[in-house]
This record gives sequence, structure tokens and C-alpha cells, in this order.
Amino acid sequence: MKKYNWGILGTGNIGGEMAAALNEVNGEIYAVCDLNLEKAQDFANKFHVSNVYNDADKMIANPEIDIIYIATPHNLHYQFLLKAVKNGKHVFCEKAITVNSKQLDEVVTIAKEKNLVVTEGMTMYHMPLYKKLKEIVDSGAIGKVKMVQVNFGSCKEYDVKNRFFSKDLAGGALLDIGVYATSFARYFMESKPNVILTTAKYFETGVDEQSGIIMKNDRDQMAVMALTMRAKQPKRGVVAGELGYIEVSNYPRADKATITYTEDGRTEELQLGETAKALNYEVEDMQEYITNKTGDEQLQLSVDVSHLLSEVRNQWGFVYPFE
Repeated sequence: MKKYNWGILGTGNIGGEMAAALNEVNGEIYAVCDLNLEKAQDFANKFHVSNVYNDADKMIANPEIDIIYIATPHNLHYQFLLKAVKNGKHVFCEKAITVNSKQLDEVVTIAKEKNLVVTEGMTMYHMPLYKKLKEIVDSGAIGKVKMVQVNFGSCKEYDVKNRFFSKDLAGGALLDIGVYATSFARYFMESKPNVILTTAKYFETGVDEQSGIIMKNDRDQMAVMALTMRAKQPKRGVVAGELGYIEVSNYPRADKATITYTEDGRTEELQLGETAKALNYEVEDMQEYITNKTGDEQLQLSVDVSHLLSEVRNQWGFVYPFE
């Protein structure tokens, strides 16, 4: 596999996970940036990064860098995505890729004009298990998909100052965990939903704490989602067809699934890939997209999900202060 010069923007936990994956798959990391130069230097020492920045604009402008990896809070994704593509960089950005669909549409338009790859760090799209499950569904093994049911409950510690509950930092359940559930649902539906019914309960800071979302597409396939930020739920997704159903537990980075065939109750266990290598698969896919000029299908899924999340918030009448 060809090596690429990656620049990491953000030195938090997920940035560290990606750095470890980059060292394993790509063999090296070209640059890292954090506003706090000491943090950036410590990160560089830990992960053997060649170049250290505390100015994102300077790192993004470096002509030696091929790919910018964005691991900042949600509210900063758009400005760095825009700068990166305008500077001719491919971009791998953590979820949710942008706060709203208008932002993503603008970035995608520029990226396509410049023949650049933009990819969201929606891990399930890159896991070997999901690629196999999609083949199974497309083969008709479980019949026509009728319903997708998906839950995500993350019991965040009560802390009104935490970014998860901050409107200024694009907090709330929808963008933090709902993006996973919506991505799971869209992945197994034949077309983007065009009907949405939803309601939400708000946390005291004004962000969405929990919600219920029902979606239906033009093929009459439905998805039912339940999201909570202050109560634990199993991360469980079910894809139900006329001939059987697929169950995936801990679905964001899953490597196991169970298929049940309804006619005779027969079950089939499927295990593929490794959860521990989730970010390795992301790096491999991103570099493959650039090398072979692919990745449009994955990007379109992210665009669809972004539009769905924006429509959900439109129905709630919920807008972030900076939008």
C-alpha cells in the first residue's frame, strides 16, 4: 500500500487511537497540530510524529501533506474541512462530519471540483463485517428488508460543563450518538428516507437529551430509532426482512452478527474482522479511496445521513447558536 503524509488535527483520545492505527497501517505520521504546542509536542513524542504545529492553517497549507485528519469537536469540523479542501487536501473527518447538511454540501461540491476524497469516520462503514452483511442483504438471503430497528443509549455523567451537553460545542444525543444509529439504518435501506416523525426531550442546557425517530423511504422500508444520553441502552441494531433478520450488538465497531431465518428458526453466527482494528480499517479504506479514486458510495451515505439529521432538527426547531 502506498504511504501518504497524514496531518492530524486534534490530540484527544480519538486522535491518539487514529495515530496508533496510522503507525501500524501507514508506517508513519507526517504532522500533528494542537493549539497547545506542549500537547502537540507530547503527542508527537508518543506517536513518533515528524512535524509539530500549533497553527492549523499552517499545517493545512503545507504542500507535503496529502490527508488532513480532523479530530476536533463537532462545531469546528466545517471550518477545517473547508480550509482543507480549498488547499487541495483529502480529508478524513470524525463523525458527525458536519453540524448540518448545508455545510457538508458545500464541502462536497468543492471536493468534487478538485477531485479530492472526503470521508467520514463512521467506523461501521469500514468494518469487514458490514461489507459482508451488505452482500448478504443484497443477495436476498433474508428477503426484502422491511424494518430496521436501532438503539443507542449512552449514560453520560451529569456535568453541565461537559461538551456533550454544550450547545456552543454542538452537543446533544443526535450528533454524538444518533449519527451512528442513523448511519446503521441508512446503510441497510435501499434509498434515503423521505418521511420522518420525531420528538425529543431536552437537557437543562438546551441540547437534545433523548429522542425517538421513525423514518420511511419510498420503498416503504421503515427505521425506528431510540436515543438517550442519560440512560444506558444496548447498542443493538436489527435488520428485519421477509425471510429472516440480522442482529448486531455493539454495532458501531462490530465484528459479530447473528442471522435468524424465520421459516425454520435456524441461526447463523457470522464473525469477520476485529473490533480492535476498527481504525486500521478506516485508514486502509481512506488510502484505497485515494489510490483507486473510489469512495463516492461511502460519501453519499454520509451526505444522506447529514440531510436526515438536519431534517430531524428542523422538525424539533433546534438550532445551534453558531449556525
